[in-house]
Formats: sequence, C-alpha cells, structure tokens
Amino acid sequence: MSISAPRPDVFDAPGWLSAAQQVPSPNCDARPEDMPPELIVIHNISLPPGVFEGDAVIDLFTNRLDWDAHPYYQRIRGLKVSSHFFIRRDGTLIQFVPCTLRAWHAGISSWQERDRCNDFSIGIELEGADDLPFNDSQYTTLNTLINLLKQAYPIQAVVGHSDIAPGRKTDPGPHFAWRRLDGNIV
Repeated sequence: MSISAPRPDVFDAPGWLSAAQQVPSPNCDARPEDMPPELIVIHNISLPPGVFEGDAVIDLFTNRLDWDAHPYYQRIRGLKVSSHFFIRRDGTLIQFVPCTLRAWHAGISSWQERDRCNDFSIGIELEGADDLPFNDSQYTTLNTLINLLKQAYPIQAVVGHSDIAPGRKTDPGPHFAWRRLDGNIV
C-alpha cells in the first residue's frame, strides 16, 4: 500500500500514520519530555544484504528473526533495532513505531552538536543497499511521507544515517538520489 496525497489528519494522537501498514515493534521507548521529532534520518536495509524478498527486515524489527536462517544473521544475532517506517521496493509503507516514541535506528549519533539522534528524530528505512539504486515508487512514497511528517511535526532537516554517524554508517549510500526529494523537504 503506497500512501496517497498529504492530509493534515493522517496521524492519530499516538503518532501512527493511518495510511501505513502497522506492525508494532517492541524496540522503542519514550522520547525525552518536550522533545518532538525535528530530524528525519534516511537509512537503507536488506536482509540478508542485497536480498529484497521475504520478511527478514520485518522479523528483525519485531524480534522474530530466525538467527539460524542465514549465515549473515550470526553477525547481527541478538540485535534489537527498529525504525519508525520501512519503504519496500514497490513503495509499500510499513510503520513499526509511532512517531511520538523513540525508535532504535540511529545508534551512536550526533547532528549539529546534539547527541543521541534517536531522541529527536524519525527513522525511515528504504529497502535497499548502498550499491544499488532505489526505485521510483520508493521515492514517491518517501516524498509523500516526508511532506506528511513536516505537516505534523516540527521537522527541521532530512539527513542520511551517514550524516549523523560518519565513519560508522554509509547509508543511504551513494546511489540515493537526494535531488529526487521534493525541494520543500530538505
């Protein structure tokens, strides 16, 4: 399910987007008091790396991944992570964590001399890898989602994971076309 044209009433009070498929993740907690989301962080993910079929990412974010199903999973065994949103290759949007809560997506991070970006950010994972381009439908969904988030929250910037964790993270990667984001959202 891709999301449709922006409407200001698409988020309910707890921060769930009505147009997204909702798959709650336990990997979240409360944001610090009086700290609304001001930053959007774009990531990429595929499990195993470069494989886009199946539900391994969903299983990872909901703590249901079978660690023995693929040799790569041993490298991330026990990892407890999540993101607010996940955009599949076909543009389908899944939400794991309401925007009012802190998802565990950024790790050790800093933006404009503010540490702990999870405290004040919304994480959006694109199904992909650093070495592959993203699909048109992903950019369409991403642009709509970012515009909806900007209507609902005081978003100040859209950055990549590599911008808030340089040297540690490389995503969304060199194939992410920043120029494809709507001019009013960066």
